[in-house]
Amino acid sequence: MATVEIVMGSKSDFDVAAPAINILKEFGVDTGVHVLSAHRTPTEVTELASQAEKNGTKVIIAVAGKAAHLAGFIAANTVLPVVGLPVKSSFLDGMDSLLSTVMMPNGVPVATVAVGGGLNAGLLAIQMLALGDRSLMDKLRAYKAKMRADVIESNKDLKF
Repeated sequence: MATVEIVMGSKSDFDVAAPAINILKEFGVDTGVHVLSAHRTPTEVTELASQAEKNGTKVIIAVAGKAAHLAGFIAANTVLPVVGLPVKSSFLDGMDSLLSTVMMPNGVPVATVAVGGGLNAGLLAIQMLALGDRSLMDKLRAYKAKMRADVIESNKDLKF
């Protein structure tokens, strides 16, 4: 297994997961990607989650829409950090996914990013890993410094 496993509830969630995948790869983090459903493949989700730590995984990102039970289901089966990435659905504009992901019972935490917040899910996983990896911490500092420089540079182009 990879250092960060990304589990999507459906193949249709890939566009939301893609920014997380891309930033993890940009930072050189070994990343695995799977389609597994808490409702349709519960045995396989349980197996991935319960074996993840033993297999070297450090963080799991769960991407799901609608009922979005995937992150909580994974968190119930591992002690590893789980980042929930809610997907905007056609029904409640993503509020169903957000609330299903963030409203976990005591003892089963899931760190949750914004609906459709794939980039932040990837960055949060990197920040977790960077606590024990100086190289990743340095890359994060450089990433934030570039964001700052880009904003400052954008001021030079303002004309009124």
